Amino acid sequence: MRMTFRWYGKKDDKITLQQIQQIPGMDGIVGALFDVPVGEVWPLEDLLSIKEDANKHNLDFKDIESINVHEDIKLGLPSRDKYIENYIISLRNAAKAGIKVVCYNFMPIFDWTRTDLALPLYDGSTALAYDYRLIAGKSPQDMAREILDNSNGFVLPGWEPDRLEELSKLFEQYEGMDEDRLRKNLEYFLKAVVPVAEECNIKMGIHPDDPPISVFGLPRIVKNEEDLDKIVNMVDSESNGLTICTGSLGSNLKNDIPHIIRKFGAKRRIAFMHVRNIQVHEPWVFNEVAHKSKHGSLDMFEIMKALYDVDFDGPIRPDHGRMIWNEEGRPGYGLYDRALGANYLCGLWDSINRIYGAK
Repeated sequence: MRMTFRWYGKKDDKITLQQIQQIPGMDGIVGALFDVPVGEVWPLEDLLSIKEDANKHNLDFKDIESINVHEDIKLGLPSRDKYIENYIISLRNAAKAGIKVVCYNFMPIFDWTRTDLALPLYDGSTALAYDYRLIAGKSPQDMAREILDNSNGFVLPGWEPDRLEELSKLFEQYEGMDEDRLRKNLEYFLKAVVPVAEECNIKMGIHPDDPPISVFGLPRIVKNEEDLDKIVNMVDSESNGLTICTGSLGSNLKNDIPHIIRKFGAKRRIAFMHVRNIQVHEPWVFNEVAHKSKHGSLDMFEIMKALYDVDFDGPIRPDHGRMIWNEEGRPGYGLYDRALGANYLCGLWDSINRIYGAK
């Protein structure tokens, strides 16, 4: 595996590459061009600039999260072909910059949803949380306003202010959209871009819905093992892969994460791993916790053992972390707890290799 750390760039991340470099076991960063509007082409020179900065700190830049999919593609509008062509050009530029994995999602309008960005935990730390009961009676605009008001001044992926100004229009466009139609639009997209990704030696990894349940009536098509089966069967290629996010899929305890890893890992269809722990209190009421198994509902040892069993050699990153030690930063993306999480995952990996044989 390659241990990585999501980084939002020199302009919009208070965490520095030097700090990331100092995390033991850290191999590289996961970056993106956050200032390029969704649907526009990603310039090669900008990707090469990130790579150069990372390499100066002995870090690789081989993984992107995310080249976002324009809403017109998800909606299946006639204009989608123009945005798909731009996506293809961005993939080719990414390949020229040495990128091997591209994470993306196909969630309508919202990339992810939380009802609290700073839920106080028992130890005084805070974490992202979701409670379906707190959404009842709220409008999408109410939710967007709460997210933006509690983002600590940072722009959060999927919740960009200019994009959210069009919420009412977007919800009108999605009226009548069901899972089958959205799935067909995903298949149209994949049939166009996966052959290019394969040619470029890039693995695409679709991110699960977060949470894997309909929010505000929007369809969800990356919720469980059955959905993942349908996606990998759309295009028979290792470049048509999955991002297995343990926290997203794991918020539904019916999803057996180790089994899912072994099943799709054996088929070489796992492109990227996002590993975090969550505490599920009841269906669709959960909060994020420290990575260690005993703090949450997921068995981190079994998850890492499953990756070992399928010889996973792709990128893995400690996903969302708590805010600890009085750190102030982008919710879910502070330095300290994610660094602790990376070390915990590396420790599990080292132990598994010691017990079962080095890979």
